[in-house]
Amino acid sequence: MADEILQFGFAADVTPVVGAWLSMLKAERRMATKTLEAYTRDLTQFGHFLADHLGEPASQKALGELTASDFRAFLAKRRNSGVESRSLARQLSALRSFFRHAEKSGAFSCAALSAVRSPKIAHSVPRPLGEAQARQVSEAEDFNSDAQTPWIRARDTAVLTLLYACGLRISEALSLTPAQVSSNPMVITGKGGKQRMVPMVGVASQAVAAYQKLCPFPLLRGQPLFRGAKGGPLSARIIQLLIERMRGALNLPDTATPHALRHSFASHLLANGADLRVIQDLLGHASLSSTQIYTEVNRKHLLEQYAKAFGSR
Repeated sequence: MADEILQFGFAADVTPVVGAWLSMLKAERRMATKTLEAYTRDLTQFGHFLADHLGEPASQKALGELTASDFRAFLAKRRNSGVESRSLARQLSALRSFFRHAEKSGAFSCAALSAVRSPKIAHSVPRPLGEAQARQVSEAEDFNSDAQTPWIRARDTAVLTLLYACGLRISEALSLTPAQVSSNPMVITGKGGKQRMVPMVGVASQAVAAYQKLCPFPLLRGQPLFRGAKGGPLSARIIQLLIERMRGALNLPDTATPHALRHSFASHLLANGADLRVIQDLLGHASLSSTQIYTEVNRKHLLEQYAKAFGSR
């Protein structure tokens, strides 16, 4: 940990504050590994920026005396480097978390940060596939270069079916073990180590069973369920490339990705009358606001269909 902290560019008296903050994020907040890495990188960039900006590594005293202009200068430099608003907003969130922790621990406080506004993020909504398109993709067909191998075709069908029929993230599907899919509902571990119950619907159960029957490798209960051609854990890149090949063959949009099947799962459930709270539980969203975006997806789709039907009259 000490070697890692030295890379931040702060003065020595900031080192224990950084270490305590990282430990808190990991232990108490149970922050996902990727998010923790991003926050670590964000603070590193800020520390090195301050070393150049102030002419020396920032101490606790210097951090407490920073002005809103100092923070804005950091964001402006990142913007000029080509960083987009969403990433800038996350960096600002990381800094706020660090400074809040420093204040709570009594190390130092800096009121100027509260005066810095987050960058405006362009509003966007998920882009699910149509029901017919999602079914075509989840069936996998013969788009894999190894499609002549029945077990690989069955494997790809099982993975894609889980993404669409169960709303799993690709990382969640590829981390499944035979023990997990042997129970219904499945216990899925998602972002931040949060667990949720996901029903194994008939079509998904059948697809997984067909793959298990054909797979030439031993599938022990605690080992990865989905295997690559040589028997190791299946890479997400294999599934991504498969869907890329499907785009041309099925005339799918560029937004057709493994994650688009998860969006399709949620959007199609909502369109068919599922309760928003139920969808939130199935997706593993911590906040209902994350799930409510699908109401806008459906409204947008409805308006597009209306325009097609009546726009030319």
